[in-house]
Amino acid sequence: MTLIDDKKNGKPVIDTNNLKLAQSDSYNALLHGNSQWVELKLKEDSDYFKKLAKGQSPQVLWIGCSDSRVPANEVTGTKPGEVFVHRNIANVIVHSDMNMLSVLDYAVNVLKVKHVIVAGHYGCGGVAAALSNKQFGIIDNWLRHIKDVYRLHSYELDRITDETQKQNRLVELNVSEQVYNLCKTSIIQNAWMERHDLEVHGWVIDLGTGLIKDLKVSSSSPHNLGYVYELDSANAVAQH
Repeated sequence: MTLIDDKKNGKPVIDTNNLKLAQSDSYNALLHGNSQWVELKLKEDSDYFKKLAKGQSPQVLWIGCSDSRVPANEVTGTKPGEVFVHRNIANVIVHSDMNMLSVLDYAVNVLKVKHVIVAGHYGCGGVAAALSNKQFGIIDNWLRHIKDVYRLHSYELDRITDETQKQNRLVELNVSEQVYNLCKTSIIQNAWMERHDLEVHGWVIDLGTGLIKDLKVSSSSPHNLGYVYELDSANAVAQH
């Protein structure tokens, strides 16, 4: 941001002309990048976009964080059309979130994905914010879900004195709990009643190395949820 002297009152003000130019440059860079990407893809395969336009058949639904450093395709080395993506602050599964539920339902029941992955990452700003007692605005209501994870695991977390280690552990615990929340949804449980090729997984991405850590919390049935969460089939409920 550049300041210039206002000749009328002698006070420095923001140089709005330079600011607008900078904004225009960053915006135009996106369009230029798109043109370069299209040119590159057409060089590799002249029918690339014709094939892409025919439809998608991804095997994976990725539920990740909105953080700009963890794009699903880049992290997994996959191509457009191979990963269906939903992202929100700190990769949280909230049962009243109609956006997430709609994505999940479409991915599981229409696209028939075989893997649903909750992908968190170390250095998550949402998790760091949830660890604090500061107010950040409307997002505080969303961060409460991560604070709930802390409450469930406070015995372990309160004994970690290093703040970075504590944050990293909460990142892992948050992913594990969100996997659990996914498995509790009627969408996932009904899919398991119909087919046996659907798995839910939990990953954490290390931004320092780029590598994925599999938390080994994968599930392919509702049997580890506890009887209070495991649902009967819709037919069984109707008969009852």
